[in-house]
Amino acid sequence: MSAATADANRNYLSTPTLDAESSDLLQTIASHGGYAYVRMSTLAASGDFRAAETAREMAWEQLHSGPWHSVLPAWRDAYSMACLHVAKFHYRNGEFKEALRVLDLGLIMGGVLLKKDLESAVETVTAKSREKESEGFEKGPKYKFVEEGVAFDKEEVVRVLPEKSLSSKIVVKKSGLSLEGFLREHFLSGSPVIISDCMAHWPARTKWNDMDYLKRIAGDRTVPVEVGKNYLCQEWKQELITFSEFLEKIQSNDCSSAVPTYLAQHQLFDQINELRKDICIPDYCCAGGGDLRSLNAWFGPSGTVTPLHHDPHHNILAQVVGKKYVRLYASSISEELYPYNETMLCNSSQVNLDNIDDGQFPKVHDLEFLDCILEEGEMLYIPPKWWHYVRSLTISFSVSFWWSDSESSDAS
Repeated sequence: MSAATADANRNYLSTPTLDAESSDLLQTIASHGGYAYVRMSTLAASGDFRAAETAREMAWEQLHSGPWHSVLPAWRDAYSMACLHVAKFHYRNGEFKEALRVLDLGLIMGGVLLKKDLESAVETVTAKSREKESEGFEKGPKYKFVEEGVAFDKEEVVRVLPEKSLSSKIVVKKSGLSLEGFLREHFLSGSPVIISDCMAHWPARTKWNDMDYLKRIAGDRTVPVEVGKNYLCQEWKQELITFSEFLEKIQSNDCSSAVPTYLAQHQLFDQINELRKDICIPDYCCAGGGDLRSLNAWFGPSGTVTPLHHDPHHNILAQVVGKKYVRLYASSISEELYPYNETMLCNSSQVNLDNIDDGQFPKVHDLEFLDCILEEGEMLYIPPKWWHYVRSLTISFSVSFWWSDSESSDAS
């Protein structure tokens, strides 16, 4: 192999699935009327950068042509294809940050057909990017999101929480709970529990409190964030920003901010494998013999709120960095919590616990609930259909593990 060939290979992103499937995919897109896309994509494959960008814009428009569930899978794959074409040009020119941004958009918005090519390309670009950044890299003073040993004023915390917080029934806490004990005492009976002393071996427990570590591992990656009080508010919106930009917003934000930025319910660990290696799936998620359905990140400043809602699966919320307040209502009183009638929001309550409308919801004050402050290093088990409200009391990084039991797995 000549030196020129070796250099060309080093500057080339391998895309074996794209190479094998592009012809069939373009035929499928053409059958759905995407002739202009096919023409641009063909030019992109032969080396036309402008055509590659145009194809990506065409696919992007199709992704936003209606409700997400109505988008044809072929157009999601078409978007992935265009992202790979664009990323190849950036990589060849040494524009690694631009290549990562486009690849992340393909992972977040694209289909499953070309996911392995996207993930492989991310690994290649990341390795190359770090080679470049390591030259002359100097470490600054370590910035911790949450300092150890800082006094926590319970009275002050209660003032920002919903009425009656921490004054009634507290969620039971158990240390080193065995899988058998969890199954017998909580899983089968459907009762919440806090489990302590079960996350000390996670690398995330120390690494994720270090801003420099997160910037180094994920700083150039693009992630979806929520901007606004919560998803039920009119001014709420979603944005795509780099992880570094998100970290800077967290660092400068505080609980008085009217428009917090929150990385909420995002499958971050599917996107960034190195962060996935920092955590472990709890053995408790084996209870019931079902399948792990979703592994999501929740990362944001103090004051972020997830309004009262319920989820369909068993849920373990692992608190890696910081503290959260959680309030729980049993599934048996669902109708008394006034769920929205709209299909998209039927798992959310119309009741704003931070400002209850006594005229519209007069009985809510009298409903029984459990609550707790979930401390760093603790896990909270939330049974299916149990209503929960969550508020971050500090900068907070949590992981939720959703899983189904064998019966619901069979049913689906």
